[in-house]
Amino acid sequence: MLADKDRIFTNLYGMLDRSLAGAQARGHWDGTAAILARGREKIIDDVKASGLRGRGGAGFPTGLKWSFMPKESDGRPHYLVVNADESEPGTCKDREIMRHEPHTLIEGCLIAGFAMGAHVAYIYLRGEYIREREALQVAIDEAYDAGLLGPNAAGSGWDFDIYLHHGAGAYICGEETALLESLEGKKGMPRLKPPFPANTGLYGCPTTVNNVESIAVVPTILRRGPAWFSDIGRQNNSGTKLFAISGHVNRPCVVEEAMSIPLKELLEKHCGGVRGGWQNLKAVIPGGSSVPLLPASLCDECIMDFDWLRDQQTGLGTAAVIVMDQSTDIIKAIWRISKFYKHESCGQCTPCREGTGWMMRVMERLVQGDADPSEIDVLYDVSKQIEGHTICALGDAAAWPIQGLIRHFRDEIEDRIRTRTSRRAVAAE
Repeated sequence: MLADKDRIFTNLYGMLDRSLAGAQARGHWDGTAAILARGREKIIDDVKASGLRGRGGAGFPTGLKWSFMPKESDGRPHYLVVNADESEPGTCKDREIMRHEPHTLIEGCLIAGFAMGAHVAYIYLRGEYIREREALQVAIDEAYDAGLLGPNAAGSGWDFDIYLHHGAGAYICGEETALLESLEGKKGMPRLKPPFPANTGLYGCPTTVNNVESIAVVPTILRRGPAWFSDIGRQNNSGTKLFAISGHVNRPCVVEEAMSIPLKELLEKHCGGVRGGWQNLKAVIPGGSSVPLLPASLCDECIMDFDWLRDQQTGLGTAAVIVMDQSTDIIKAIWRISKFYKHESCGQCTPCREGTGWMMRVMERLVQGDADPSEIDVLYDVSKQIEGHTICALGDAAAWPIQGLIRHFRDEIEDRIRTRTSRRAVAAE
């Protein structure tokens, strides 16, 4: 359980003033120039020491990612790109930061940009985030007017500019290289790696792409010290985390909590528990639609962090917790997710382009029970052939929910096929 004094996002619900004056009253923009005066290496070392892992889904160590940027410029500018393309179904945490805590993100951009030698940051927003962009632009204008951005930003001696860019609502642009393609004005399609963005990113220049939450927590970590952050949660799963909880709970919400909080405690403390009681729980998707589900039998002991969930063959992802009670048609729910990924595939890789549609059509027949039991194994095998064989992780994201369904709810799929078969036999008679 996270103590109120340890919360980074103190205006997450927009109950307080989100303007620059309100942000400063809550401790933001306090001593920013002094933080930058520590130097690039010290800032990166402190972020490494904090144990901060990327909050966008992959969980890669943030400080390590920053250290991949060239130490000296070879004449090309360095860029920071903030991934605010929050298109993962079930995920709605970053929009709360942009709506109600925009200055945490803006100050974080300045510090992260300085640490990587970047004078410019681009924030790439999901196409549907109209009000979020407006709130963010107002906050950026305030920061410019106060001298916190632009030449000699915050009195640090570092020149820094931030630009907002709207996507057109394509899920694939949440993948960092597809995002860079879109930002350059091209069709949003992932790039082959290598070269990696840290060497050849936006406009062919060294670039780091980070999630909104990953950047927004940095100023507070550097103010309070990396040891404070690393003491929250389990080892290698440090700090606070925004959880977006939706589905069959009494009070869906976005809440900041400690990493490694038990799932049951998270749901009962902040959401009033599962609709109909804990015994009515059927399954939980712990990290947005792309990760495999957990059945109720594993939820009693579930710990919400990267490592525990990885050990259960799922993942924390974006920490978007989708709760499903016993009323859920679990096969149809996974079919709907597979339909989403079929729709959002960019079509560049054959396994994804052909495989997502094929898996969706098989799932359609499984929903009806109009299939042979042997097709369950065929579906699983095909999902394994798609997983890990595409340029980006969309192929994995399409395969994993289906693998989780078969792993944990195979009996339910077989029962539906048997029921449909027996009804046909009766009708034929």
